Amino acid sequence: MNRIFLLHTFIITLVFSSGFCSNHCLAQSSTAGPDFQNPIKENQILYNGKVWRSLYYYVKGDQFLFSRNYLYGSLTINGKSFSDILIKYDIYKDEIITPTNNGSVLQLNKEMVDSFTLDFENKTYRFLNSQGDSISSIKGYVNVLYKGKSSLYVKYKNEIDLLAVDGKYDQFFQSHRIYFLKDGVDHQISRKKDLLKLLEENKTQVKDFMKKNKLHVSKKSPESFIPVLQYYDSIRH
Repeated sequence: MNRIFLLHTFIITLVFSSGFCSNHCLAQSSTAGPDFQNPIKENQILYNGKVWRSLYYYVKGDQFLFSRNYLYGSLTINGKSFSDILIKYDIYKDEIITPTNNGSVLQLNKEMVDSFTLDFENKTYRFLNSQGDSISSIKGYVNVLYKGKSSLYVKYKNEIDLLAVDGKYDQFFQSHRIYFLKDGVDHQISRKKDLLKLLEENKTQVKDFMKKNKLHVSKKSPESFIPVLQYYDSIRH
């Protein structure tokens, strides 16, 4: 009996110490709550991922985008799309996590994730996995703000500011960068001057458009660049 018990204990320890989720995730029942659910509620699916554990409990704030709570969204994995998924986006590690119905939290394999969305405050944010994409200087998940002849992306990042709170505690500090993709080349932009420099051939028209419509662009509001790029795409050849 003792030998059987020890063998059983060893197997359990081996599985969980590896940090990897088993290949088969159970399908979420229709009555499962948001705290414990499988990433895909319609059917079973194979995942290559690992069990996620919080390692930064000593840091003030959190590493997640928008909210430390799970947000509803969607996932496209290896070309297959799923909706109504609970997701957190860890922008410190640039990973997405989701709860399973056995109480664990799964960090999804980034190599398998094509894209995902997050719903927050009545708005849907769309993210693309830029690995292997034409966005040369941005790696990992990027928020797609606009996609036309040109494109606009935001890359979110979290860093740890050491001893930022009363000289005693570390704190998460969130930042972001804006990228304008023109003719297959991405450029980092922060202000009106940066953008107009890249739109040199239509600079006068764009400036007139912004003045007429009282448009102001700012890094603090990445969405403010969208109407300018929409107009630029409409007049460019």
